[in-house]
Amino acid sequence: MTSRIPRDSRLRLVRPRPLAAAPRAVNQRRPQRPAPRPPEGTPAPAELARMARTGLAGAVRVARWADTALGCGSPGATADGKATLSDPTAERAAADLGLNAAQVRADWDTARLAGLVEVHGDSARPGWRLRAWDRDDSAVLRGWVALFDAWSLASPEPEEHEPAAVAEVVSAMPQVLSFLQLSAGPVPRVQLLDLLQQRVTELRTERCEVSYEPGAEPAAALPVVPGTRQQTEPDSAPAADTPLPPLLDWALGALGAVGALTCGDDQATLTPLGSWAVWVKLEQICVAAQSPAGNIEQSAEDMLRGCAQLRPNAARAEYRAWLAARPVGGAVTELIAAARGEDALLRGLAFEALRVVGGSAEPDVHAVVDEPALRPYALLWLAEHDGVDPEDAHEVLTREEATWLWVDTAAAVADHGEAPMLVRHLESAVQPTVPQLLDEVRAVGHPRTVQVLVALAAAHPDPALAKAVRRAAFQVHTGG
Repeated sequence: MTSRIPRDSRLRLVRPRPLAAAPRAVNQRRPQRPAPRPPEGTPAPAELARMARTGLAGAVRVARWADTALGCGSPGATADGKATLSDPTAERAAADLGLNAAQVRADWDTARLAGLVEVHGDSARPGWRLRAWDRDDSAVLRGWVALFDAWSLASPEPEEHEPAAVAEVVSAMPQVLSFLQLSAGPVPRVQLLDLLQQRVTELRTERCEVSYEPGAEPAAALPVVPGTRQQTEPDSAPAADTPLPPLLDWALGALGAVGALTCGDDQATLTPLGSWAVWVKLEQICVAAQSPAGNIEQSAEDMLRGCAQLRPNAARAEYRAWLAARPVGGAVTELIAAARGEDALLRGLAFEALRVVGGSAEPDVHAVVDEPALRPYALLWLAEHDGVDPEDAHEVLTREEATWLWVDTAAAVADHGEAPMLVRHLESAVQPTVPQLLDEVRAVGHPRTVQVLVALAAAHPDPALAKAVRRAAFQVHTGG
């Protein structure tokens, strides 16, 4: 009689369920929302793309020069690892293109913000949008929208003002832009200033900040709100005393520099491109507000939980709408924080949302590569961002990293999925046999290893294999 314990069991033990056995909810399609039409008078996409090509002609010229003169991935393009063009490269480009070095640097920064150039360390390479620039209008419009999203980086922020005040203005400008778009014409600067003041006041109120006049009693008697800093001296609230008119002028100038609006006669008017981009973002917000989950006002963690049961395309639409309603930097920080939590499902969904963010999230993703719990997700994200096919991206992981990711994903399935789904998850392991998988899972040190193995043993229909898995869970639990 032979032992019932499998000694070389292949992982593909359970046949996939037939399509008819899939949950009914997956096969039921919601009625499609009719495609929204842009406001009357909005140019056609081809005309908008022509405008974007005209506005970004200088950036494209420098990006193509870099592609030809420097070659893909050539080192020395940047000097400080922060995408700043090195002096020798700027002077060489200026001589070849008949420009001055300052103009080359400005066009280089624009190309980088528009995704025409991708910088990694001290080397640069052309972005995919540059390859498709002449033939793909959608790539051109995406590039311009990326530049529009980064308007606060396109012009240096005023050094004489507190960073907190600048951040408040950046956070308040989406409401100002929405008002400009809905007005569909010139808006007096004084009216924009009043709107900006109202929105900044709302932001300070949301943070429970209370300003007071110099010489008045400090707000020591007020209750301290957890997570906020109580003000005890007048000098501790410089943002509240910062005059907003100069910051409004800076914001309008920066938006004008990227081609989103024009200023004149103490008025501001959105350009056709600016009006279209703001309308697109407003439409994304409306889609999210009308969705069953209604995630637009939720925190990143709650938004991800609300998207957990959605189909991939619907979830990506929710991510886009949620991102459109807040500054990119703050949104990425929230998503990374959600990924650091204990829920493995939210970790995977957070990086799916970061894929929607795109290149703007690259520095933050790079920063978490050394965190064990996030490292596999970050490496896959970076590989796909670098152009690796998603089907092949797993090859950038070591065996140990792939095993950690398998356990983490299994934890998400165990917490939120069905038992058959956990059994089918065996097929995604890199190990060819169950004994090898169990050995490496025990060695990888994932904090959820015991729970995953116990859940797998309870779910698997093969009694012998389930017994082996339970034995492995007991050994991990007892330190063996």
